[in-house]
Amino acid sequence: MTELIVIRHGETDWNRQHRFQGQIDVPLNDVGLAQADRLGQRLAGEAIDVLVCSDLQRARRTAAPLHLPRGLVPVIDPLWREQSFGVLEGLDVPTIRSRHPDLWNQWVRHEADYALPQGGESNTAFQARVLQALQAVVAAHAGRRVAVVTHGGVLDMLWRTAQGLPLRGPRECEIPNTGINRLRWTGSQLQILRWAEADHLAGLPAQPSTAQVSVPDEA
Repeated sequence: MTELIVIRHGETDWNRQHRFQGQIDVPLNDVGLAQADRLGQRLAGEAIDVLVCSDLQRARRTAAPLHLPRGLVPVIDPLWREQSFGVLEGLDVPTIRSRHPDLWNQWVRHEADYALPQGGESNTAFQARVLQALQAVVAAHAGRRVAVVTHGGVLDMLWRTAQGLPLRGPRECEIPNTGINRLRWTGSQLQILRWAEADHLAGLPAQPSTAQVSVPDEA
């Protein structure tokens, strides 16, 4: 049995602007830095044997209050990166609907095998990458307590995997910035113990919604 604490990175300006970040290396904003500090305080009394994080700076900076006080050397792994959104990365929704209406209408159908042009990942390919990352962690650190700092899309894939949900359709779970998600790997089964713990964020600005559009307005 391997215990997992999986955490979404802190807030960025692009989260607030509802831009598609994907794999663009966007830094935390002031709220995100405060969230990371609160996260460190919240988990200060908990044992963490191994810390793994995405190589993008928003994840690495969020992880700093977890590894620095413990003297841990984080394992940096690009397999834990956010899903790639190809040509739409860096754009907000009004811009996408203006410049790429056909791509927008296709993307919001959330079909499992649809990949955006210029390097986008389908949900099918993305889940395979996330499961590769997960299996590497549990193989290397079996029986230990592992914290992973990653991205919202990765957490959605873990939620769907643990719940046996299809890869088509919009996400169904809340994924707050620096929310704490507790999972367990037993044998070959991923289980969710607790999801989206966010009491450590009380008093900080309300977070942008993580809800996804399910069908195009024109449909």
